[in-house]
Amino acid sequence: MATFNFLIAVGSLALVLGNQSDLKHCIFSSLHIVIQSIVNSIVRNEQKELNIAPVHHLDRAFKTATFGMGCFWGAESLYGGTRGVLRTTVGYAGGTKDQPTGDHTEVLEIDYDPTVISYQQLLHIFWNNHEYGLTTVIKRQYMSLILYHDDEQKQIAELSKAKEGKRRTPEVITTEIAPKRNFYPAEDYHQKYRLQGHRDLSETLNLNSKLLRTSYVATKLNGYLVGVGGVEQFKTEVDTMGLTPSQKEYCYHYIEKNEGQGLYC
Repeated sequence: MATFNFLIAVGSLALVLGNQSDLKHCIFSSLHIVIQSIVNSIVRNEQKELNIAPVHHLDRAFKTATFGMGCFWGAESLYGGTRGVLRTTVGYAGGTKDQPTGDHTEVLEIDYDPTVISYQQLLHIFWNNHEYGLTTVIKRQYMSLILYHDDEQKQIAELSKAKEGKRRTPEVITTEIAPKRNFYPAEDYHQKYRLQGHRDLSETLNLNSKLLRTSYVATKLNGYLVGVGGVEQFKTEVDTMGLTPSQKEYCYHYIEKNEGQGLYC
Protein backbone atom coordinates (compact mmCIF):
# COMPACT_ATOMS: atom_id res chain seq x y z
CA MET A 1 0.00 0.00 0.00
CA ALA A 2 2.87 2.35 0.73
CA THR A 3 4.18 1.69 -2.75
CA PHE A 4 0.90 2.82 -4.27
CA ASN A 5 1.10 6.00 -2.21
CA PHE A 6 4.59 6.55 -3.54
CA LEU A 7 3.33 5.94 -7.07
CA ILE A 8 0.68 8.61 -6.56
CA ALA A 9 3.42 11.03 -5.53
CA VAL A 10 5.49 10.11 -8.58
CA GLY A 11 2.45 10.64 -10.78
CA SER A 12 2.05 14.14 -9.39
CA LEU A 13 5.72 14.80 -9.99
CA ALA A 14 5.17 13.95 -13.65
CA LEU A 15 2.98 16.98 -14.05
CA VAL A 16 5.79 19.18 -12.79
CA LEU A 17 8.49 17.59 -14.88
CA GLY A 18 6.42 17.26 -18.03
CA ASN A 19 7.45 20.69 -19.30
CA GLN A 20 11.01 20.56 -18.03
CA SER A 21 14.22 19.57 -19.74
CA ASP A 22 14.68 16.37 -21.71
CA LEU A 23 17.11 15.17 -19.02
CA LYS A 24 14.54 15.48 -16.27
CA HIS A 25 11.96 13.79 -18.46
CA CYS A 26 14.37 10.93 -19.11
CA ILE A 27 15.07 10.58 -15.37
CA PHE A 28 11.38 10.51 -14.56
CA SER A 29 10.63 7.98 -17.28
CA SER A 30 13.32 5.65 -15.96
CA LEU A 31 12.07 6.10 -12.40
CA HIS A 32 8.51 5.34 -13.45
CA ILE A 33 9.55 2.08 -15.11
CA VAL A 34 11.22 0.98 -11.87
CA ILE A 35 8.21 1.97 -9.77
CA GLN A 36 5.82 0.26 -12.17
CA SER A 37 7.79 -2.96 -11.85
CA ILE A 38 7.69 -2.76 -8.05
CA VAL A 39 3.97 -2.02 -7.97
CA ASN A 40 3.15 -4.86 -10.33
CA SER A 41 5.20 -7.24 -8.22
CA ILE A 42 3.44 -6.20 -5.00
CA VAL A 43 -0.03 -6.52 -6.52
CA ARG A 44 0.77 -9.88 -8.11
CA ASN A 45 1.96 -11.15 -4.74
CA GLU A 46 -1.21 -9.90 -3.07
CA GLN A 47 -3.35 -11.56 -5.72
CA LYS A 48 -1.54 -14.85 -5.21
CA GLU A 49 -1.36 -14.81 -1.41
CA LEU A 50 -4.94 -13.61 -0.91
CA ASN A 51 -6.36 -15.61 -3.83
CA ILE A 52 -7.84 -12.47 -5.38
CA ALA A 53 -8.41 -11.88 -9.09
CA PRO A 54 -10.05 -8.99 -10.95
CA VAL A 55 -13.75 -9.70 -11.53
CA HIS A 56 -14.39 -9.28 -15.23
CA HIS A 57 -17.78 -10.97 -15.43
CA LEU A 58 -20.81 -11.11 -13.13
CA ASP A 59 -23.29 -13.89 -13.79
CA ARG A 60 -26.41 -11.74 -13.67
CA ALA A 61 -29.36 -11.30 -15.99
CA PHE A 62 -29.13 -7.99 -17.80
CA LYS A 63 -30.74 -5.73 -20.36
CA THR A 64 -28.99 -3.35 -22.77
CA ALA A 65 -29.49 0.34 -23.47
CA THR A 66 -27.79 2.42 -26.17
CA PHE A 67 -27.40 6.19 -25.93
CA GLY A 68 -25.56 8.94 -27.77
CA MET A 69 -24.98 12.04 -25.67
CA GLY A 70 -21.85 13.75 -26.97
CA CYS A 71 -18.29 12.54 -26.46
CA PHE A 72 -18.52 8.92 -25.35
CA TRP A 73 -15.55 9.12 -22.95
CA GLY A 74 -17.52 11.10 -20.41
CA ALA A 75 -20.72 9.13 -20.89
CA GLU A 76 -18.92 5.84 -20.29
CA SER A 77 -17.49 7.09 -17.00
CA LEU A 78 -20.85 8.52 -15.95
CA TYR A 79 -22.71 5.25 -16.37
CA GLY A 80 -19.81 3.07 -15.26
CA GLY A 81 -19.95 4.63 -11.80
CA THR A 82 -23.73 4.15 -11.58
CA ARG A 83 -25.14 1.37 -9.38
CA GLY A 84 -26.70 -1.43 -11.41
CA VAL A 85 -24.56 -0.90 -14.49
CA LEU A 86 -22.56 -4.06 -15.25
CA ARG A 87 -20.73 -3.33 -18.51
CA THR A 88 -20.20 -0.44 -20.88
CA THR A 89 -18.79 -0.32 -24.40
CA VAL A 90 -18.23 2.79 -26.50
CA GLY A 91 -18.76 2.64 -30.23
CA TYR A 92 -20.51 3.97 -33.30
CA ALA A 93 -24.10 3.40 -34.42
CA GLY A 94 -27.15 4.90 -36.04
CA GLY A 95 -25.70 5.37 -39.51
CA THR A 96 -26.58 3.87 -42.86
CA LYS A 97 -23.14 2.61 -43.86
CA ASP A 98 -21.74 -0.86 -43.12
CA GLN A 99 -18.65 0.67 -41.52
CA PRO A 100 -18.45 3.29 -38.74
CA THR A 101 -17.58 6.18 -41.00
CA GLY A 102 -19.39 9.28 -42.10
CA ASP A 103 -22.92 9.27 -40.70
CA HIS A 104 -22.56 7.26 -37.50
CA THR A 105 -22.87 8.67 -33.98
CA GLU A 106 -20.65 8.12 -30.94
CA VAL A 107 -22.75 5.98 -28.60
CA LEU A 108 -22.49 4.01 -25.41
CA GLU A 109 -23.90 0.52 -24.96
CA ILE A 110 -24.86 -0.20 -21.36
CA ASP A 111 -25.57 -3.63 -19.91
CA TYR A 112 -27.55 -3.10 -16.71
CA ASP A 113 -29.25 -5.13 -14.00
CA PRO A 114 -32.96 -4.20 -14.20
CA THR A 115 -33.48 -5.34 -10.61
CA VAL A 116 -31.15 -2.56 -9.45
CA ILE A 117 -31.72 0.25 -11.98
CA SER A 118 -34.55 0.74 -14.45
CA TYR A 119 -34.53 1.98 -18.04
CA GLN A 120 -36.40 5.06 -16.83
CA GLN A 121 -33.61 5.80 -14.36
CA LEU A 122 -31.00 5.41 -17.09
CA LEU A 123 -32.98 7.91 -19.16
CA HIS A 124 -33.07 10.36 -16.26
CA ILE A 125 -29.27 10.32 -16.29
CA PHE A 126 -29.32 10.65 -20.08
CA TRP A 127 -31.53 13.77 -20.12
CA ASN A 128 -29.49 15.57 -17.51
CA ASN A 129 -25.92 14.90 -18.62
CA HIS A 130 -25.43 15.83 -22.27
CA GLU A 131 -22.07 17.31 -23.17
CA TYR A 132 -23.47 19.70 -25.77
CA GLY A 133 -27.00 20.02 -24.44
CA LEU A 134 -30.30 18.60 -25.59
CA THR A 135 -31.45 21.59 -27.59
CA THR A 136 -28.33 22.35 -29.63
CA VAL A 137 -28.19 21.16 -33.23
CA ILE A 138 -24.72 19.72 -33.83
CA LYS A 139 -23.04 17.35 -36.26
CA ARG A 140 -24.22 13.76 -36.26
CA GLN A 141 -21.08 12.42 -34.62
CA TYR A 142 -22.04 13.98 -31.28
CA MET A 143 -25.82 14.22 -31.60
CA SER A 144 -28.32 13.23 -28.92
CA LEU A 145 -29.59 9.75 -29.77
CA ILE A 146 -31.59 6.94 -28.16
CA LEU A 147 -31.46 3.58 -29.89
CA TYR A 148 -34.13 1.27 -28.49
CA HIS A 149 -33.74 -2.51 -28.32
CA ASP A 150 -37.42 -3.48 -28.11
CA ASP A 151 -40.92 -2.02 -28.21
CA GLU A 152 -40.98 -1.48 -24.46
CA GLN A 153 -37.86 0.68 -24.60
CA LYS A 154 -39.31 2.59 -27.55
CA GLN A 155 -42.49 3.41 -25.65
CA ILE A 156 -40.64 4.41 -22.49
CA ALA A 157 -38.18 6.59 -24.45
CA GLU A 158 -40.92 8.38 -26.38
CA LEU A 159 -42.97 9.10 -23.26
CA SER A 160 -39.85 10.22 -21.43
CA LYS A 161 -38.87 12.56 -24.26
CA ALA A 162 -42.35 14.10 -24.32
CA LYS A 163 -42.23 14.69 -20.58
CA GLU A 164 -38.74 16.18 -20.79
CA GLY A 165 -39.83 18.38 -23.69
CA LYS A 166 -42.63 19.89 -21.63
CA ARG A 167 -40.26 20.53 -18.78
CA ARG A 168 -37.83 22.37 -21.05
CA THR A 169 -40.36 24.48 -22.98
CA PRO A 170 -39.81 26.75 -24.92
CA GLU A 171 -36.58 24.95 -25.84
CA VAL A 172 -36.91 22.12 -28.36
CA ILE A 173 -35.19 18.80 -27.67
CA THR A 174 -33.14 17.55 -30.64
CA THR A 175 -32.86 13.91 -29.48
CA GLU A 176 -33.60 11.29 -32.13
CA ILE A 177 -35.23 7.99 -31.13
CA ALA A 178 -34.63 5.06 -33.49
CA PRO A 179 -34.27 1.26 -33.44
CA LYS A 180 -30.84 -0.13 -32.71
CA ARG A 181 -29.76 -1.75 -35.98
CA ASN A 182 -25.99 -1.76 -35.79
CA PHE A 183 -23.16 -1.14 -33.35
CA TYR A 184 -19.44 -0.99 -34.05
CA PRO A 185 -17.16 -1.03 -31.00
CA ALA A 186 -14.70 1.85 -30.98
CA GLU A 187 -10.94 1.39 -31.08
CA ASP A 188 -9.26 0.04 -27.94
CA TYR A 189 -7.78 3.39 -26.94
CA HIS A 190 -11.32 4.80 -26.62
CA GLN A 191 -12.55 2.01 -24.35
CA LYS A 192 -12.44 2.82 -20.60
CA TYR A 193 -10.48 5.92 -21.57
CA ARG A 194 -10.21 7.37 -18.07
CA LEU A 195 -9.15 4.05 -16.54
CA GLN A 196 -6.44 3.59 -19.16
CA GLY A 197 -4.94 6.86 -17.96
CA HIS A 198 -3.98 4.91 -14.82
CA ARG A 199 -1.50 2.70 -16.61
CA ASP A 200 -0.08 0.91 -13.58
CA LEU A 201 -3.49 0.01 -12.17
CA SER A 202 -4.77 -1.04 -15.60
CA GLU A 203 -1.85 -3.41 -16.07
CA THR A 204 -2.61 -5.19 -12.80
CA LEU A 205 -6.20 -5.78 -13.96
CA ASN A 206 -4.96 -8.03 -16.79
CA LEU A 207 -6.98 -6.20 -19.44
CA ASN A 208 -6.83 -7.22 -23.08
CA SER A 209 -8.71 -5.94 -26.13
CA LYS A 210 -11.85 -7.95 -25.36
CA LEU A 211 -11.88 -7.13 -21.65
CA LEU A 212 -11.54 -3.40 -22.34
CA ARG A 213 -15.01 -3.72 -23.85
CA THR A 214 -16.60 -6.24 -21.48
CA SER A 215 -14.91 -6.19 -18.07
CA TYR A 216 -17.07 -5.47 -15.02
CA VAL A 217 -14.24 -4.15 -12.86
CA ALA A 218 -12.92 -1.99 -15.69
CA THR A 219 -16.40 -0.56 -16.23
CA LYS A 220 -16.80 0.35 -12.57
CA LEU A 221 -13.32 1.82 -12.07
CA ASN A 222 -13.58 3.87 -15.27
CA GLY A 223 -16.35 5.75 -13.51
CA TYR A 224 -15.25 5.72 -9.90
CA LEU A 225 -11.69 6.91 -10.54
CA VAL A 226 -12.98 10.21 -11.94
CA GLY A 227 -15.25 10.68 -8.94
CA VAL A 228 -18.59 9.36 -10.22
CA GLY A 229 -20.62 7.81 -7.43
CA GLY A 230 -18.27 9.01 -4.71
CA VAL A 231 -16.46 7.29 -1.87
CA GLU A 232 -19.50 6.10 0.08
CA GLN A 233 -21.04 4.36 -2.92
CA PHE A 234 -17.67 2.85 -3.87
CA LYS A 235 -17.51 1.27 -0.40
CA THR A 236 -20.73 -0.62 -1.14
CA GLU A 237 -19.42 -2.07 -4.42
CA VAL A 238 -15.67 -2.41 -4.05
CA ASP A 239 -15.79 -5.96 -2.68
CA THR A 240 -17.50 -7.16 -5.89
CA MET A 241 -14.53 -6.10 -8.04
CA GLY A 242 -11.74 -8.44 -6.98
CA LEU A 243 -9.24 -5.75 -5.93
CA THR A 244 -6.25 -6.24 -3.65
CA PRO A 245 -5.64 -3.97 -0.64
CA SER A 246 -3.10 -1.92 -2.60
CA GLN A 247 -5.44 -1.50 -5.55
CA LYS A 248 -8.26 -0.43 -3.23
CA GLU A 249 -6.09 2.19 -1.52
CA TYR A 250 -5.02 3.58 -4.88
CA CYS A 251 -8.66 3.84 -5.99
CA TYR A 252 -9.80 5.50 -2.77
CA HIS A 253 -7.16 8.20 -3.22
CA TYR A 254 -8.39 9.18 -6.70
CA ILE A 255 -12.08 8.87 -5.89
CA GLU A 256 -11.67 11.26 -2.95
CA LYS A 257 -9.57 13.59 -5.08
CA ASN A 258 -11.96 13.68 -8.07
CA GLU A 259 -15.42 13.44 -6.50
CA GLY A 260 -17.55 16.28 -7.82
CA GLN A 261 -15.28 17.12 -10.76
CA GLY A 262 -16.35 17.43 -14.41
CA LEU A 263 -16.49 14.47 -16.76
CA TYR A 264 -16.58 15.59 -20.35
CA CYS A 265 -13.90 16.01 -23.00
